[in-house]
Amino acid sequence: MDKQSYYENLIKAVIDASVADTWDLAVLEWEIVDCTEDDSVSSQCVCKHEGLRYLYKIRNTNNKNILFPIGSTCIKKFGRDDLDEELSVMEQMFSLLHAVERHERIELSSKYFSRKLLEYLYDKDVFVPNKFNDFDGYNDYEFLLKIFNKVNKADISEAQHRKTTAIIMKSILPYLRSKLLILRK
Repeated sequence: MDKQSYYENLIKAVIDASVADTWDLAVLEWEIVDCTEDDSVSSQCVCKHEGLRYLYKIRNTNNKNILFPIGSTCIKKFGRDDLDEELSVMEQMFSLLHAVERHERIELSSKYFSRKLLEYLYDKDVFVPNKFNDFDGYNDYEFLLKIFNKVNKADISEAQHRKTTAIIMKSILPYLRSKLLILRK
């Protein structure tokens, strides 16, 4: 099947499940509600394209219809910056989780983080209030953002690395494990 056929299948699936009857209006009705990773890369998108790793579930905000699985390439065709940012955040979370599972030393760099990801984690109340952040999760968010924004990563002290690791392991990792589903075959 060629790219044009996949695109036509996508348009049909989205419009058929939407209230609107044109592509330009139909794409405005959808939100991402979930994402699963298929590490066997054996799933098929609603457009019929095979080999998906990230299986998104989207829901129509007007009629509650669900499309699943839909790949990130198809969601990008919606032409919506908000959905594109959400795709990026979801895929960063999977990447970060895998790095932690591989016992890599996680640095606050663009390899695993972005300002959008840190903001998303803060908005989801991931930073658990405790005595180390003066019982205010915002302090952990602000600390991680400050470290992320450092131009010269060599200036990050060992104590700052330890605090970063503690926040990742005690706040972020439990959230990632509870939020992200990985299909292992």
